[in-house]
This record gives sequence, C-alpha cells and structure tokens, in this order.
Amino acid sequence: MSDNLWMHFADMSAVHAGEPAPSIVRGEGPYIYDSRGRRIIDGLAGLFVVQAGHGREELAETAAKQARELAFFPIWGYTHPAGVELAERLAALAPGDLNKVFFTTGGGEAVETAWKVAKHYFKLAGKPGKHKVVSRSVAYHGTTQGALSITGLPGLKAPYEPLVPSTFRVPNTNIYRADEQGAGHLADDPEAYGRWAADEIERAILAEGADTVAAVFLEPVQNAGGCFPPPPGYFARVREICDRHDVLLVSDEVICAFGRLGSYFGASRYGYRPDIITCAKGMTSGYSPIGAAIISDRIAEPFYAGRDTFLHGYTFGGHPVSAAVALANLDLFERERLNAHVLAHQDVFRAELETLLDLPIVGDVRGDGFFYGIELVKDKATKETFEGEEADRLLRGFLSTALFEAGLYCRADDRGDPVVQLAPPLVADRALLTEMTQILRSVLQEAWKRI
Repeated sequence: MSDNLWMHFADMSAVHAGEPAPSIVRGEGPYIYDSRGRRIIDGLAGLFVVQAGHGREELAETAAKQARELAFFPIWGYTHPAGVELAERLAALAPGDLNKVFFTTGGGEAVETAWKVAKHYFKLAGKPGKHKVVSRSVAYHGTTQGALSITGLPGLKAPYEPLVPSTFRVPNTNIYRADEQGAGHLADDPEAYGRWAADEIERAILAEGADTVAAVFLEPVQNAGGCFPPPPGYFARVREICDRHDVLLVSDEVICAFGRLGSYFGASRYGYRPDIITCAKGMTSGYSPIGAAIISDRIAEPFYAGRDTFLHGYTFGGHPVSAAVALANLDLFERERLNAHVLAHQDVFRAELETLLDLPIVGDVRGDGFFYGIELVKDKATKETFEGEEADRLLRGFLSTALFEAGLYCRADDRGDPVVQLAPPLVADRALLTEMTQILRSVLQEAWKRI
C-alpha cells in the first residue's frame, strides 16, 4: 500500500500498523475482485452507488465517446447537449413540479446547494429571517461545512466546530428504539408513532419561530443508524406541517434515488411532494461523478422571473462526460427494468434477512427496496446495545474483516446503534440475496461466540 494515499473515513494509524488495506482491482455484475484474485459479493454497491452493477461496457464506452467529443466545458452561462438532455430527463422523472435541475459533482454539494437555495429564496420572497434548518437525529447529510452542520451525528462534527449555526435536530423514525425517544407507548402503533415523529418537527419549528425556519431536510429512508423507513402517513403529515409554516421540504435522496427503493425517487415511492430533491450516487451507477439539486418551479420562479442571480456553482457540475453517462445509465434502467426488478425481489430480500432474527445477536431488521439494516444487540429482550470499545471490537475488530474474508463486502457501522447495512447492486437476483444471508448468518454466529 502506498504511504501517500490518505483514505477517507479511515483510521490511518491503524491501517499502517496492521495489514495493508484490501485492494479492489476489478468488478463484474454484483461482484468485486481483490488483488488476490478472490471474488466478493458487493453487498453495498460500492457505497450505495453501483446500481447497474460493475463492468457495464456501454457506460464505460459512453464516457470515452463523450470525452472524445467534448471532455469538458462549464455550464456557467453556457450549455452542452448532454447537460440539457439530462436536466430534461430528470425533470420528467421527478415528482410534481420539480423541473429545475442544478448540477453538482456529488451529494454533499447537492445538500449545500439546497440550503443556499432555500435561504436565498426566502430573502427574495421578503422573509429574510427564514434561514434555519431542521433535520433528524443521527442523520448524515454530507461533510462540507454546511451539510455537516445539518448532519445529526455529534461525533462527526466535533473536530470541525464551530460549524454553520442555525440547525436543529428532531427524533428520527426508529420505532425499534421508540422507548428511548420517549414514545414507547406508540411502539405497537406505527401510524400513531409516525404522527408523533412528524409532530416533533412542528414543535421544533414553533420553538425556533416559524419566521426563522427555512427548510426541513429528511431522507426517504434514513441511512445512518441503520435504514429507518418512514412510518405510514409520516411524510403526508410532514408536508402539511411545512405548508402550514411556509417551510421547504428537502428530500435528501443521495442514497435513495435511482432505484435503491424500486423507484427513480424515494419521494415517488412514498407519495410525497418535496420542494427540493438532492441526489447523486446512483445517477451514473458510479461510472462518473455527478449530483444535482432538483428544485420546484415555485422555488425557482424568483430566479427565473427577475434579475436575481443564484451566486453559486461548481467547476465540474454537470460535467459533459458524467451527464452522458447518466443518460446511458437511465436508458439501461428502462431497458432492463431495474426498478421493477427491485420491487419484484424486495420481499425476498426482506424475508431472507428476517431469517436472521433467530440469532441472539440480531435485534431488528429494517429497510425497504434493496436497502436494509440489521441492528445488533447484546440482549434481545432488553434491546441492550454494544457501546464504546466493545462496539469497536465487534464491528471493526471482527465483523468488517470477517465478512469480507467470507466473501461479502458490506458496512458494519455504529453511527448510532451498531448495525450491518446492505445495499447490493440492483441486478442482484434471488440466489445472490440468499448467499448474502448465508454468509451473514455464519459470521454473526461466530461474532456471538466471541462475545
């Protein structure tokens, strides 16, 4: 391993003190191959990215063709055909009147863009005091200073404080931990629990003053903490609350868009209408970086109708190569009916993973589509969790390496309670889902023996 490569979210002292980090050299379909020639199931689609699977020649060839024609030109007052066509395509796929597409190069930039749009919009609307953001506990929204401020993970934020002020947290939709949220009496009534969780957003808006709150940022299925899906009626009530207080609803779909939940957008899956959607990762299946904030006509209107300029942009936003690859990826989605494939297999995936509930270390299985989390516990009856050094030994000291050695790449994570997360490429079939579960069973049984 090179001493020059500083890996992301990695304890570099531990990396250099131990064995060299695995080197992934090739991918094919739902599999990756390491430098030792071993085939491993990509149970996380890289990082919730490689929707169409690895080794798709048409996506690589599209990138090469576009690079030969026009490798780069900025969209700062200019256009290029791939950017125009992709914006039209995304607008047609997005719900409601989300017709204006502002391109970025990734998800954190899309979140940053959405917050700046919200603040600028309210200044133009004559409500300059509306600048604050409400988001959920444990939620992750990115690493830029603004997106990190919206993130609800104190441990990720502490080294970089002071951050951007004016962000506030509300409970997430982890009904498994309803007791700890003060809503244990609703744990057996998902609809009532969903109303309670949504109403916590309204309480936060009123506590801060509705004339100061610009936006609520929510993922369709919250990633950090282990895949919290929305309870029935949750988003409908949140939409009502946002409308009542003139607050923008931002659907952060950096993970959930482009088939992860069996639809192009999570908002469409759950039937709600956001004011802005942020997206990235799966738009190109990872073959080239791109992201976007997709904005409603209503919010964009002051910028389009007047002379006010949105003073924001990125050099590589809407990159011609990335835009061309995204278009080819969307063509592939349609031709191979990947959304339909996810919907046809999601119940199989859930059923396979729920067989693990007979293990003493598995407390909960939750998620939707091809996006699931398995929460690990010390005691199923009390829901006692693993914490601190013990959690570190379990997740990073054993599970991550053991699962990889057993042939499964996924995520063992404790940004919240300890979980194993799974999000395979959307081409995964029944046999692969079964094989993933079998590997998980074997490794989790061994983990329980060790603790």
